[in-house]
Amino acid sequence: MIYNSAREWRDAARKKVLFFGMSGLGKTYVSNILRDEGDWFHYSIDYRIGTRYMGEYITDNAKAEAMKVPFLRELLLSDSIFIGSNISFNNLTPVSTYLGKPGNPDLGGLEIDEYRRRQEQFRLAEIHALLDTEYFIDRAKRLYQYPNFICDTGGSICEWVDPNDPNDQILSELSRHTLMIWIQGDEAHTAELIKRFDKAPKPMSYQAEFLARVWAEYLQQYDLRDNNVNPNEFIRWTYAQALAHRQPRYEAMAANWGITVTADDVNKIRDGSDFDELIERTLENINS
Repeated sequence: MIYNSAREWRDAARKKVLFFGMSGLGKTYVSNILRDEGDWFHYSIDYRIGTRYMGEYITDNAKAEAMKVPFLRELLLSDSIFIGSNISFNNLTPVSTYLGKPGNPDLGGLEIDEYRRRQEQFRLAEIHALLDTEYFIDRAKRLYQYPNFICDTGGSICEWVDPNDPNDQILSELSRHTLMIWIQGDEAHTAELIKRFDKAPKPMSYQAEFLARVWAEYLQQYDLRDNNVNPNEFIRWTYAQALAHRQPRYEAMAANWGITVTADDVNKIRDGSDFDELIERTLENINS
């Protein structure tokens, strides 16, 4: 770790952290608080994915839909209109919409082969965005004069790493430049996440092996073919399994590469001083 004690953290001229864990437990919440303090640069992995690595995919997909409408097709072919995505830190919907959900096209689903293709695109995009962290650390200081840095990762970071491999490329790179912080939820948080997801199921990215397993199990359990799957019902059915799949991976990442703070403690943070104290206390407890 780049800070091995509370004193090293307290005395650091530059504080550089990376948050990881399930979406909905406070990564972006605390990132926004620190950014609003004025001396923290906020690097959002999901925003980087949507703007740098998947922007053309997203725009081309929107254009393909527009080309199905004769009126819009004529305007596009004559360069009379422009189609783009309006991605922001607070609106990453274009990314999730492009990622989509597998199942019956008549219900808004994607053919499973197309869904797998987009999943692979996202996997590569997220890996690239994660490996861009060092560049943005330098950019934050050199270009914008921010002394401190936050990397706000997506929930799927754990899908592309081997936390038990001391030579894992992604984790080695990230831990070399940042203090990796797992925001850990408890059973109550998990139940709330499942309840929230059930009301509004959103696209997710999955490890290819995990997706292959749950897709086959779902088809068999409900005696369905690929194009008969209700997209929302499938991702609802899969969500709790995805949480259970990710939990031990996050835990190993924290044990081998970083530290752990609880979601309850994160939700008590109101300013940068609260955050500093939480990290200092966590490092003290590790070394006591």
